[in-house]
Amino acid sequence: MNNVFQLVWLIPVLPLLGFLINGLGRKQVSKTMAGIIGSGTVFISFLISAAVFFSVKEGNTHVAHYFDFINITALKIGFDFQIDQLSSIFLLIITGVGFLIHVYSTAYMHDEEPKDFAKYFAYLNLFVFSMLLLVMGANFVIMFIGWEGVGLCSYLLIGFWFKNTNYNIAAKKAFIMNRIGDLGFLLAVFWLISKLGTADYHTVFASVSKLTVTDITGITMLLFVGAMGKSAQIPLYTWLPDAMAGPTPVSALIHAATMVTAGIYMIARSNILYTMAPVTQSVVAIVGLSTAILAATIALKQNDIKKVLAYSTVSQLGYMFLALGVGAYTGAVFHVMTHAFFKALLFLGAGSVIHAMSGEQDIRNMGGLKKYMSVTHITFLLACLAIAGMPPFSGFFSKDEILAAAYERSPLLWGVGVAGAIMTAFYMFRLYAMTFLGKFRGTHEQEHHLHESPKAITIPLIILAILSVVGGWIGIPEVFMHGGHRLETFLEPVFAQSNALTEKHPLSHVMEYTLMGVSVAAALAALVFAWSKFSKYQKVEKEETGLGKVLANKWYVDELYDTIIVKPVLSIAKYFNNIFERKGIDGFVNGVGKAVNYGSRQIRLLQSGQVGIYVLMMVLGILLFFIIQLFL
Repeated sequence: MNNVFQLVWLIPVLPLLGFLINGLGRKQVSKTMAGIIGSGTVFISFLISAAVFFSVKEGNTHVAHYFDFINITALKIGFDFQIDQLSSIFLLIITGVGFLIHVYSTAYMHDEEPKDFAKYFAYLNLFVFSMLLLVMGANFVIMFIGWEGVGLCSYLLIGFWFKNTNYNIAAKKAFIMNRIGDLGFLLAVFWLISKLGTADYHTVFASVSKLTVTDITGITMLLFVGAMGKSAQIPLYTWLPDAMAGPTPVSALIHAATMVTAGIYMIARSNILYTMAPVTQSVVAIVGLSTAILAATIALKQNDIKKVLAYSTVSQLGYMFLALGVGAYTGAVFHVMTHAFFKALLFLGAGSVIHAMSGEQDIRNMGGLKKYMSVTHITFLLACLAIAGMPPFSGFFSKDEILAAAYERSPLLWGVGVAGAIMTAFYMFRLYAMTFLGKFRGTHEQEHHLHESPKAITIPLIILAILSVVGGWIGIPEVFMHGGHRLETFLEPVFAQSNALTEKHPLSHVMEYTLMGVSVAAALAALVFAWSKFSKYQKVEKEETGLGKVLANKWYVDELYDTIIVKPVLSIAKYFNNIFERKGIDGFVNGVGKAVNYGSRQIRLLQSGQVGIYVLMMVLGILLFFIIQLFL
């Protein structure tokens, strides 16, 4: 066994150790030490992950068995880790981007009380541990443990500032909506175990021919329900924009490196199941594309800097599911990677802006920050170019790979996908222009305090900016500069079964150039239009009307859910509370107490203190005793 594989258990254990030290010792650990422990454990995990990646790149893979998690007569589930091409990519993303977010947090959260600061880093470490467990597990059960762990951590971190009631509501919303999806995942695992007697990846994927079409379709549909919750797809997407309630670095961690990528990883890992379930694949593609378009339209009219980025994440996740639905598994993983770079950069850049603006998040009250925050401005601009799909930035390569794969399946999918790309370019450069260009529209006090963020914030921004520029070059298609898709070659062993069953109809080079040119030209036109329209934006107190009002109010989806789901459920709960709890359970419990009380008051009357009454009672008792004996 390769020596580096002997250390893979340390990758998740180190962040777990950081969680325990900072969590249990939060009242004793200083801020400096909490930051060092929290960031250092993730950095060491990154170094080991990098060593593992290079070992896997040389052709080595590894499955490690540590102990039996479940061991009964009918079922044996091991606590096993699987290190291969797919998991090694995700390990680098989680630990690499996660480390930068930890470093950034040391400055961003510096005003917190020492014990709260340590608690925050404990939660971050637990989040990273859970996500690492999710991608390293060698079976669906270990994946599910990590799956639930990231759900718990999202609740803890979204509601970190728990004294704010709205933040608590947002945390509960995320937790509950994810439980809906998690039920689907759990049912799928039960279905697999009932049919194959195992949840181990290798055995399941090797035995897939034993499953009927109904089994495969049902299992993949239920797994997709789980992915809808974690990766925020219609109809379970509304929790993610509300997750902005947490600290900005948490938003970056959720949106870029951990939770929302879990659904993409799970489907990519289960690729052979989805390849053999064309009905499910079609559903995945349609839901993904619909989510991408819906979220993009909402982002057009949002004014909270973090809400724009949140709906952008929902939209980009939709593109990843579109890729999975058309069988472009490598394209989906590729976009996960590039998106991790530029979306982490966008959120951390937004945090830098909010930090400089003394907590202000409304872009209508910003403007002109370019001259005050040069590093934040340049890095944010690079991220905007990347997410808009401008060549040669990373997002260009991954986005166009997805659109090309969608065109192979259906030109209609491609056309709708391009419409989403146009909106992406528009709303991102609306955000950029209103934030950094034009004249400052905030208060004089805010302007007086404007400054560039400290190095603990700007250095992660610079590193992520570099990755946002060059990160896509590993996936340069052959048609472009005669490159080679090294990521596709690297992931080939993971998707080999699916590729063998999929009939390929590669596009001609001319068609690839045409599609690429059309999508880039359309996005560029939207970019230029947004720049010209909002670079000299003047704040006008005007209420949106018509479609603009609908988009500003997020298509009233939250209100719809509130009307058709939340209020009826609360009414039913209130009714059951009155009938069963207050009148039933409480009535029974209180009735017992009242009966005992009443009985004791009556029985005490027998204790009158009169001797004659006692003699009479004794005689009556003897008579009753003789009567009972007589009849028995």
